[in-house]
Amino acid sequence: MTSPFPYPALHATHGGIWLATPDGEVRALGRGEAIARAAETPMIMLNAPLIGQRLGYPELSGLDLLELFAFVHPARFAVPTAKGFADALGLAAPESDAEAAPFLQEAAGALVARMGGDWPEREGAWASAQSLWRLHWPWAPVVGQALARPERDERWLFSRLPEWEEGAGRPQPRSVRVSELEAVERLAELVGSAAEVRQGQRDYAAAAAAAFAPRKIDGAPNMLLAEAGTGIGKTLGYLAPASLWAEQADGAVWISTYTKALQRQLDREGVRLFPDPQERRRRIVVRKGRENYLCLLNLEDALQGGFSGRAAILAQLVARWAAYTKDGDMVGGDLPGWLTSLFRRAGATALTDRRGECVYAGCPHYRKCFIERAARASADADIVIANHALVMVNAARARDNPPTRMVFDEGHHLFDAADSTFAAALTGQETIELRRWLIGPEGKSRGRRRGLAARLTDVASYDEAGALALEAAVDAAGQLPADGWLQRIAEGLPLGPLEKLLAAVRATAYARATAQDAGYGIETEIAELDGDIVSAAAPAVEALERLLRPLIALGKRLEAVLEDAPDWLDAQARARIEGAIGGLTWRAQTLQSWIALAARLGGPADPDFVDWLAVDRVDGREFDIGLHRRWLDPTRPLARAVLEPAHSVVVTSATLRGAEDWGAAEARTGACHLPAPAHRFVADSPFDYAVNSEVLIVTDVKRGDVAQLAGAYARLVDAAGGGTLGLFTAIQRLKAVHARIADRLARGGLPLYAQHVDPIDTGTLVDIFRDDPRASLLGTDALRDGVDVPGHSLRLVVMEGVPWPRPTVLHAARRAAGGGTAYDDRVVRARLAQAFGRLIRRRDDKGVFVLLSSATPSRLLSAFPPGVAIRRLPLSEAIERVRMLLSSESAFGHQPRLQTEEAE
Repeated sequence: MTSPFPYPALHATHGGIWLATPDGEVRALGRGEAIARAAETPMIMLNAPLIGQRLGYPELSGLDLLELFAFVHPARFAVPTAKGFADALGLAAPESDAEAAPFLQEAAGALVARMGGDWPEREGAWASAQSLWRLHWPWAPVVGQALARPERDERWLFSRLPEWEEGAGRPQPRSVRVSELEAVERLAELVGSAAEVRQGQRDYAAAAAAAFAPRKIDGAPNMLLAEAGTGIGKTLGYLAPASLWAEQADGAVWISTYTKALQRQLDREGVRLFPDPQERRRRIVVRKGRENYLCLLNLEDALQGGFSGRAAILAQLVARWAAYTKDGDMVGGDLPGWLTSLFRRAGATALTDRRGECVYAGCPHYRKCFIERAARASADADIVIANHALVMVNAARARDNPPTRMVFDEGHHLFDAADSTFAAALTGQETIELRRWLIGPEGKSRGRRRGLAARLTDVASYDEAGALALEAAVDAAGQLPADGWLQRIAEGLPLGPLEKLLAAVRATAYARATAQDAGYGIETEIAELDGDIVSAAAPAVEALERLLRPLIALGKRLEAVLEDAPDWLDAQARARIEGAIGGLTWRAQTLQSWIALAARLGGPADPDFVDWLAVDRVDGREFDIGLHRRWLDPTRPLARAVLEPAHSVVVTSATLRGAEDWGAAEARTGACHLPAPAHRFVADSPFDYAVNSEVLIVTDVKRGDVAQLAGAYARLVDAAGGGTLGLFTAIQRLKAVHARIADRLARGGLPLYAQHVDPIDTGTLVDIFRDDPRASLLGTDALRDGVDVPGHSLRLVVMEGVPWPRPTVLHAARRAAGGGTAYDDRVVRARLAQAFGRLIRRRDDKGVFVLLSSATPSRLLSAFPPGVAIRRLPLSEAIERVRMLLSSESAFGHQPRLQTEEAE
């Protein structure tokens, strides 16, 4: 049958390559011929970077269906596979890889046909198509023929975006008490009449309600530590009392997560609370850090010539999205994660405010800014969905009215989030970012970015003292590392006191490196330092102090301008100055931490901190050098900055205790540092893990033998028929295993995807995995507890070995303070529990957990749910066990119960 779309289509997997011609022929072809054909003729493809990688031709380009979809349906997501596109377009899915090639022609024809009439995202398409034509977008000729010119000229993007409105400040929330009965009744409403409210969920909602009672003592919040096993329904369990309190008290409850996946899930659950879309948009707001949102000023710069080549095409597609997005979130929002990866992320980061260069009210798009809209919306919302980092940063910087009622879901990550938030890093990359913020781009840098002096010109002309402080700050910033700093240090030609200090850091780190550090980052503790690095520290401290003083003075002068407002200080100018004060305060705090860290060199150690020197490398290539500081116990600043000012705090997780006692949970959440004890709650999972899951420990895969490891993964994936999540502790081993087995599995109809290999963002990889029950996914720590794939798509989890902590300087210090091997065991048990938790996500799930490590200590096995069968056996028997248990849904229930191995 002749295709209705007159372009050839190319489809490639690890299992083969297929070409569909315009006259209806479909045939397999070799890699060389495929590259040659793609080079001479525009080909329809689905994810050109991925196809190029499969062909070994990274620069492959063509008619990428994902780009066309993003143009036709901005702010919509489609799983970037043939099946995913079929579902998104309402077409019949191809049943084989050979059928996928002609299907791509059909899908292209369907998208082009939609442009022949009216569709929801019609507005703006014509103007965008004209711009894309001038940029030589491969799809432009096709789109130009399909789109009819509108009768009226289309409005410019920036005139179509709505403006946010300034409102009166929200009063303090009323003092109310949510009763247990009210919480349970609200829970019943959320669950719905068709579903039964489980007793564990009722108890959970009742316990959470008590946390929202009025606080009794200043600095002692009502804190609940709640461990709710998978399947309890903790999301609705805490949303019930949280929504009631917000409604009755006229206040906001912040729900904080660690992963973007849970943020999206919470946003979807909002439909239960507020079915009306308009009300839901007003009462539930998603908040993230500024760097996640599209900056309209950066976008305007990109559209008006600031970008070129492929980056300019990306900017046009992002502009299409900007007109239809819910909230402007480019990272984890409704911008498809695969869109920026199609352009190898060229220009994507430049479209967000990653350097803190926002000019606030000085921006012509200030009243339409996505970031400002989200901030204002959250001030009046009932439920604010945020992440741990944002909550902590806002609290630490005393900005944006830090929340006083909080629920920390994925609470087992509080320690890690605090560890990152309250860290200090005096490195080349960090210092050059500060220099750029103060001075602006130097040399041949292009774009609208400006330094602090340019952003505060009008203030400097009005206030002489402020102008002098600004001049002194810019002058002192000249002592910070500049462009080319890394190469100068490598060549032994550092400039300025900071670069000289970094050069001494590098020399010390390399002098203490061992053979096992080859190709990886190098770090060494700050102890027994020689004279060169100690002598380099003093001038560096002086340079940093010389910069800190005028920044503090400038901040005070700006505050004085606000207090004694001149005639020209309107609302927008005031907002811009307030933004500058916030930025100066943040950077002054950063400088103070750098000064303390640099002054530490050659001096006594502070027992509260862990300090070290590091040279960061990837595959042997250096990308940063510097000094690092972490709190030995980061929950101390967490308790002081976040918990103590709060009134209500619920910390919850399925693995909050991590197979330990409550003392461990209190230590890792900061509860142990509060004056009043936290309340505790436990609800065991309703799932029958003993019947529906098993743990197999393989005893004959030699550690360090990549060939054996790859063979084990391939045979296990084959035995399960796909549906496997493979977890690795090292990226290099992941890549090596994938390279050995991907083709073999694909030829058997079992596609294999991998983090750090496939040019696809992690969230989209999980979406692909979830959508295809025969697919498997390899990944690292990010997938260990950030994946929610219920059902048959995930039925086997394979870990390459016991996930022991990396022997870093930081880990060694915490290990020594935390009990030595007992500390290691706690970390490993928590990781095993989190990984096992990926397996059973709903009542009818069944699965097998395989650990490829004969040396797994029995004392670690308490990480798994009680009653789960655990057996040690050779690989061949494990494969047969997996095949038998996963070949039919009833296999688990009819097998004799295995004895759980006793923990030591």
